[in-house]
Amino acid sequence: MTTSSTSTLNGNTVVIFGGTSGIGLAAAAQATAAGAKVIVIGSDEGRAERAAIDNGLHGWRAADVTKSETIDAVLKDIERVDHLVLLAGSFVAGKIVDSDVGYLRRAFDERVWSAVHAIRALGDRLAEDGSITLISGALADRPNAYGTAILASASAAMEALGRGLALELAPRRVNTISPGPIDTPILSRTLGDGRDAYVEGLKKNLPLHRLGTAAEAGAAVVFLMENGWMNGATLNVDGGARLV
Repeated sequence: MTTSSTSTLNGNTVVIFGGTSGIGLAAAAQATAAGAKVIVIGSDEGRAERAAIDNGLHGWRAADVTKSETIDAVLKDIERVDHLVLLAGSFVAGKIVDSDVGYLRRAFDERVWSAVHAIRALGDRLAEDGSITLISGALADRPNAYGTAILASASAAMEALGRGLALELAPRRVNTISPGPIDTPILSRTLGDGRDAYVEGLKKNLPLHRLGTAAEAGAAVVFLMENGWMNGATLNVDGGARLV
């Protein structure tokens, strides 16, 4: 396991949007263990504060990522960011013929446009030798017929955005992580009482017959921050789920 004495993250400032639970929190804890000063940003103040205190993080903030002014506010006093990680986003699901368009638009607002606003807000304070990590998801490769067309398109857009920004923001590195089925709190919030039955059925079809863990996906985020030769890539962390 990487230690703070050998990690390239040692002494770096890392800002993680969506860092108060799940993959983001796992990445925050691992980056902190590697010597980084990690600031997590979430939608709920209480949860953000608890995450920071419980995991020994450098700091925390709360912001509505669909509003550019709140993104500006939480980033304005950070002098330099070495690694920006943008993992925020809820599970926006609804068929386009009968769902509220304003609701469906959140899939892009929480992902594409929040990334744009955060990058613009930081400007030159984002280190030239630093990185940006975006998030897409398995739906970008395997959409389904259950009201996820807009979310799938937003996920695919994040991957295209990452490739474009790798050129536009060079020499800063930009990569995208694409998680498959990961056992995180968002799964329970999305599925409610049907979670366990859904997960058991899913496991039977997955190549590894299990869900991934937040720690495994978080380690992939840390890898993208640390590895200076990763750029313009989409890293699938899905246990081979996209193959079946």
